[in-house]
Amino acid sequence: MEMAEMRQKLDKMASTLADFRGSLDLEEKETRIAELEERMAEPGFWDNQDEAQKVIGETNNLKSVTTAFRSLEEKIDNMDVSYELVKEEDDQDLRDELETDLKSVEKEMEKFELQMLLSEPHDANNAILELHPGAGGTESQDWASMLLRMYTRWAEAQGFSVETLDYLPGDEAGVKSVTLMIKGHNAFGYLKAEKGVHRLVRISPFDSSGRRHTSFVSCDVLPELDDNIEIDLSPEDIRVDTFRSSGAGGQHVNTTDSAVRMTHTPTNTVVSCQSERSQIKNREQAMKMLKAKLYQQELDRQREEAEAIRGEQSDIGWGSQIRSYVFHPYNMVKDHRTNVETGSVQSVMDGDLTQFIDGYLRSQMD
Repeated sequence: MEMAEMRQKLDKMASTLADFRGSLDLEEKETRIAELEERMAEPGFWDNQDEAQKVIGETNNLKSVTTAFRSLEEKIDNMDVSYELVKEEDDQDLRDELETDLKSVEKEMEKFELQMLLSEPHDANNAILELHPGAGGTESQDWASMLLRMYTRWAEAQGFSVETLDYLPGDEAGVKSVTLMIKGHNAFGYLKAEKGVHRLVRISPFDSSGRRHTSFVSCDVLPELDDNIEIDLSPEDIRVDTFRSSGAGGQHVNTTDSAVRMTHTPTNTVVSCQSERSQIKNREQAMKMLKAKLYQQELDRQREEAEAIRGEQSDIGWGSQIRSYVFHPYNMVKDHRTNVETGSVQSVMDGDLTQFIDGYLRSQMD
C-alpha cells in the first residue's frame, strides 16, 4: 500500500469518527454509565432481580458504543503517530505493521458504522425468530432445519445466546416450525434484516430421480418487549391450551403438560412455548411472545397504510422472497432487496450473513 493511500484511509477514518462524535452525545452517555455503575454498587441492588437486569442491560448497551468509539479513537491516533514515523525513517517493518493495523481498524470501523445504523426504538432488544416451511413437505422442512443451523451459527459468532422456545420436528426430516429467542445487544436490530421468505433451489436429497426442487421458508423476527410497552389484551380474548413438550428444547419436560399454546382469538394469532419445566414460566414467556406479535402486527398495519397512501408496495410476503439460495445448477446466494450476492454458499450456510445484513441496513438509510 502506497503512503498516499495510507494517508487517505487515515483521514477518511478520522473524518467518519468525527461525524459520529457529533451525533453520539458521548459525554452524556459516559455520565449515564457512571450513574448506573453507582447504582450497581449500592447495597441491596440485587434485591429486585428484574430491575437489576434492566440496569445492567442499559449499562452494557451504552458501554458497547462508548468503548468501541474510544478504542477506535485511540487506534487512529496511534496509527497517525506510526504514519509520521514511517515517513521519517522509511522503516519497512513499521510500514508493514501500519498496513496491517489499517486493514484491521477498517474492519472495526465498518462494524461500528453498522452498529450506528441501529437507531430504531427496539433495535437493541433481544430477538424472537420463527421459521415456518412452505408447501413441499419434507423438502421444505429440511430447508427450515438448514436455516435454523445457519441462524444458530450466526448468533454464536456474534457472542449471542440462543434458546429454543418452541420446536415441532418434521415427520421424516427437518422441522415443521421452530421459535428461537436470540439474546444479545442489537440482536433484533441485526436480525430484522432477515424477515421474509427464503428460497432454496437444489437437487433434492429426498428425490430418487435426482430432480431439482425449489423450497420456501418464511422467517419472522420480532423484538422481545420490555414491560414499558403497553399492549391492551383482554383475558377473554386469549385461549390457553397445555400439552406435553416434545422435540428439541423439550425432551426434559415431556412427562407433564408443561408446554403452553396461546391463541388471541380476535386476530387468530398463535404462539407456543415449551422451553421451561414450569407451565407458569412457559405461560409468562408465551404471553411475552404474543404481545410482541400483536405489537409487530400493529406496526406492519401502520406501515402498510402509509405505503398505500404513497402508492408503494410492500416487499414482505409469501409471494416475494427476499433472498434466494441456489445450490444447482450454480452456487449463489442473492438478496433481491439489495442485489448483494455471493458465490460462497457454504460460508453463508455456516452463518456468515454480515454482507447481507450490512447491505440491508445501509439500504434503509438511503
